[in-house]
Amino acid sequence: MSRIRIKTVAITASRQVCLLSIVVLLAAGVCFGGPSISLSRKSGPPTSKLSVSGSGFKAYAEIDIYFDTKDEAKVIANGSGKFSKISIESPHLALPGKHWVSAVQRAGDTGAQAPFLVNTNWSQFGFTSNGERANPYENVLNASTVGGLGLLWSYATNSGYGGPVQTSPSVADGVVYVGSDNPGGLNEDYAVNASDGSLVWEVPYGYAVPSSMAFANGLVYFGTDNGVLYALNASNGSDWICEPPGSGYSSPAVTDGVVYAGAGGGVNAVNAITCAVLWNYMTGGTVASSPAVANGVVYIGSGDNNLYALNANTGTLMWSYTTGGAVASSPAVANGVVYVGSDDNKVYALNASTGALLWSYTTGAAVEARPAIANEVVYIGSTDNHLYGLNASTGKLLWSYVTGGAVESSPAVANGVVYIGSDDNKVYALSASTGALLWSYTTGGSVKSSPAVANGVVYVGSDDSNVYAFGLTGGARTKGVSAEQEAASTRPDLRTLRPDFNLRVSEPVAVGGDAD
Repeated sequence: MSRIRIKTVAITASRQVCLLSIVVLLAAGVCFGGPSISLSRKSGPPTSKLSVSGSGFKAYAEIDIYFDTKDEAKVIANGSGKFSKISIESPHLALPGKHWVSAVQRAGDTGAQAPFLVNTNWSQFGFTSNGERANPYENVLNASTVGGLGLLWSYATNSGYGGPVQTSPSVADGVVYVGSDNPGGLNEDYAVNASDGSLVWEVPYGYAVPSSMAFANGLVYFGTDNGVLYALNASNGSDWICEPPGSGYSSPAVTDGVVYAGAGGGVNAVNAITCAVLWNYMTGGTVASSPAVANGVVYIGSGDNNLYALNANTGTLMWSYTTGGAVASSPAVANGVVYVGSDDNKVYALNASTGALLWSYTTGAAVEARPAIANEVVYIGSTDNHLYGLNASTGKLLWSYVTGGAVESSPAVANGVVYIGSDDNKVYALSASTGALLWSYTTGGSVKSSPAVANGVVYVGSDDSNVYAFGLTGGARTKGVSAEQEAASTRPDLRTLRPDFNLRVSEPVAVGGDAD
């Protein structure tokens, strides 16, 4: 009897576990043909385009696809209950953080959901390879909210070595990458958690690291003054080493699988994965300028007073333009025009195809910072202590702002605000349209580092050996953010989503055979 009883109990427990497992699987919608969806990408900035595919729906069901609570597409499932590659877009007001894509059958309110992370990467010195240093996706900080910026965290790069932080931070997938120089000691590169400033990894070097880091392909690229190009694994800091011709590196630009960087007296193009040198072009002087790459052309300045335009595939010289001084400034390209500063105190606008002079503007001292371009305005600093706003088409002065020191930092522009550092130890936020002061913060040293703006946070380094992160704090965090934006970041209940009956069926219409 006891054996039979034990066996009966065991069978009963097994059945209970099985039934419980079935209930869990049914609730999750991942078993027995329950609806499920997949996204073509899992993260991206506001306005990202993505496609949605689904299965497990009723045959020929009418299905609405929502981003948060907005109905963006209507599709009809095929005879197998599938649909494929339906295009939607994350709204331009979608705040940084997790959002939800939902696919809901109109009959029965059943469906499936998948998360999408809205974020903005400032992945390299120029924001993109063309060097415009303008983030078009920022939707938290603006001229109305930026006055509420406060210190979120700072990271001291001393770790036994220390050194000023003059490179521009790069921000990618929740991590800040930045280098520190320590004259007479070890130099280090750091990866720091973007949300709380905790250290992810650090790597020491025996040579100066004048280069900002560029993130691509899961790697971060930078150069040292001993002529070595490094690519670190972004997750743990392990590296491969590349030694193209030249010595010393400007901040690299990465695009289409190629790393472009100034080196010694020239510029190199290197395969971003294999480290193979694709070409090298030698100028007549030291290259401290960082390249801009646009429309198949590499633009870079040189200490021989010239700006060069090189074929991005071959390195062949297309044209050069001679200024009256060394071109340490890094160029920026927008709307068929290349903008650059020179040690002859001028800012130049040149035809990007021919190198013909369109206009020049004279400041009171050398212009070594990279310009930022946004909304037909050129923003550029000068060692005469000014930040200038110039009409991009004519070079006419729109406004200027006087700081208390040389402006060697390159400006960053986002959502109507221009951010800049100065040798007066301060970081500034100014109105992009008028130059009016909106906010400032005093660090413990000169701010030669160029700010990066991503996900509602301003990141910048200082000669006081710190990396700073500034964001909205307290009540300022929600100022200017609509209730609709806040609600959109919560996972919606499928039963509360309301279809847009004016939507037409999206292409491709998945009827007939199985969807791809």
